[in-house]
Amino acid sequence: MLIRKEFTFDAAHNLTRYHGKCERLHGHTYRVAIVVKGLPDKESMVIDFCELSSIVKERVLSALDHSYINEILPQPTAENIAVWIWRQLEQAVARDNCGLEIVEVWETASCCAVLCSEDMKSWGRTYA
Repeated sequence: MLIRKEFTFDAAHNLTRYHGKCERLHGHTYRVAIVVKGLPDKESMVIDFCELSSIVKERVLSALDHSYINEILPQPTAENIAVWIWRQLEQAVARDNCGLEIVEVWETASCCAVLCSEDMKSWGRTYA
């Protein structure tokens, strides 16, 4: 079963290794979706939505919201932000019955990066 929770944060960045308008400082209202996959536990939950929310606020939003993301990641593309978020959450949401499955990072209403557990198993440990 998949459990999905969405969050938003506002931040600025510029893409220093990109040649185009995004190399200039600009901001986004990012939307992030966190998907946890697993089996319901004795309380019939994969993971408590409130607990997931607390983890994401503490480990991700507290660092990224209203920040200049280049101070955290040198090339803060949606792809690299997704990997960074994954690394912040992977151990914190792991349970006997579930684990992190997908991280989506939306820069705009029509553009996002989707990072899946299979991606992290094959190349994500060395990416970003």
